[in-house]
Amino acid sequence: MPNENTPLPYQYPEHLRYTLDTLPAHCGVYIFYGEDQTFPLYIGKSINIRSRVQAHFRTPAEAKLLRMTSRIDCLETVGEIGALLLESQMIKNQRPLFNKRLRVTRKLCSLRVSESSTHIVFSNETDFSCAEDLFGLFKTRYAAIEQIRDIADQQRLCYGALGLEKLSSNRPCFRYSLGRCGGVCCGIESLTEHQQRLINALNAMRIRSWPYPGRIAIEERSASHTEYHVLKNWLYLGTVKTLAAARALQMPTAHFDRDSYKILCQHVFKQEGLAITLLDGEQADSTL
Repeated sequence: MPNENTPLPYQYPEHLRYTLDTLPAHCGVYIFYGEDQTFPLYIGKSINIRSRVQAHFRTPAEAKLLRMTSRIDCLETVGEIGALLLESQMIKNQRPLFNKRLRVTRKLCSLRVSESSTHIVFSNETDFSCAEDLFGLFKTRYAAIEQIRDIADQQRLCYGALGLEKLSSNRPCFRYSLGRCGGVCCGIESLTEHQQRLINALNAMRIRSWPYPGRIAIEERSASHTEYHVLKNWLYLGTVKTLAAARALQMPTAHFDRDSYKILCQHVFKQEGLAITLLDGEQADSTL
C-alpha cells in the first residue's frame, strides 16, 4: 500500500478540458489560477496559446500545478514581442507560485573593467542603462566572482590583479609558479595587456547602452491589429494601440530591467523591418 510520500499517478486534468477548448490558437499570455481566483499559480506565453497549454496537460511533471488549477485565462497580443514583454511584466508584478524565472531582481551585479582595474558594481549605485564599460548581468556578487574565476582560469589571468586575492610586494603569485598566470604580477606582461585579455574574453557579455535619446515605441502588427510597445532605458512601460497613447505613457520609478534588456537584445534588435518611433528629444516622432 503506498505511503504518504509516494507520488500520485499522473492524471489528465479532465476538469480543465472545457477551458482548453475555449482558448485561442493565437499569440499571447496565459494564466493558471487556483481556487481563490485572485493570485495566479503560473503565467506563460506562446505564439499559440491553446497548443502551449495542451503541452502542459500532457506533462506528468506538471501534475501538481494542474491539480491545483481551477481556471485558465489568457490575454491575446498582436505578436511575440508583446507576449514576451507582457509575460515578464506580469510575473514581476504578480509573482506566481510556480514561476521560478523572470521574478523581479532590483539589485544586479556587473563587472566594470578598465585598462587598470576590475570591480564589481551594483545596479542600485550605477545606471546600467548608459554605462560603457560593464560586462555581464549577475543576480549575486558570488555569481560575478565565479565568472571572473572561470575566465581567469581559461585565460591565465592573475587572481591578484583581478582583486580575488592579495599579492605580496615584488613577488609573483602562486598561480604563476603553476603556469596558470601570465605574469602581470611580476612584470612579464603589463597591466594594460592583462586587462585587454580580460576584456576580449568578456566581450560577448558586454552590456549595451540604451541607444536612443529617450522613450521608443516598437510597432508590432498582425493582419487586423497594431500595437505599440513603449520602453525607455531597457524598462518596459506598457503596450498601447496608438502612437498618441504611447506619447502619453510616462516613466515610472527608474531601474534597469534585466529581462526587458534580454528580450530586446535577443528578439527585437536582431529583427529586420521593425518600425521603431522615437518619442522624446529633438527627433521625436521620427521612425527608425
